[in-house]
Amino acid sequence: MITASEALDRLKEGNQRYTQDQLTHPNSDQDRRASQVGGQEPYAIILSCADSRVAPELIFDKGIGEIFVIRVAGNTANPSSMASIEYAVAHLKTPLIVVLGHQNCGACAAAIAGGDNGPNLNHLLGFINPAVESAGSDQVNDVVRENARLQATQLLADSAIIKDAAEQGNVQIVSAYYSLENGEVHFD
Repeated sequence: MITASEALDRLKEGNQRYTQDQLTHPNSDQDRRASQVGGQEPYAIILSCADSRVAPELIFDKGIGEIFVIRVAGNTANPSSMASIEYAVAHLKTPLIVVLGHQNCGACAAAIAGGDNGPNLNHLLGFINPAVESAGSDQVNDVVRENARLQATQLLADSAIIKDAAEQGNVQIVSAYYSLENGEVHFD
């Protein structure tokens, strides 16, 4: 098993290949698929937005079994996404959690705009509204960055499993921001 620091380095290296159009598409052949049938050992959990322009496997140039991806609009730490993360932390022993916000996030823009978006979307935006209030700005990308930071904090506040793993040094949580313009991921 690798450390959180090593996992973060692997993500950064993959993102560098992505931004330089030097993708290797690792671990995606028939042998890799066969090796993963009996179980998985991802070294990073990515809580990402469901936006079609944000595909963590591509952004980090990763293949089958390397990253455990949860995608939900606004990369929100809601009960369902948190349960998936808890599973990876507790059962797969994944050492790194990345909460990945992205440039021009539509969910964050909808939270800024407010209004009645129907019960389901209003519920989702309720997880983003604290970032709108604390960002100190009504600019979408400021809210995106604040939202990623707050969602990372929320994982510790609302999950005893994640909090205990972090306190024991078994998992590290970082927030990050993905630029649609140049493909770069900036980690906080």
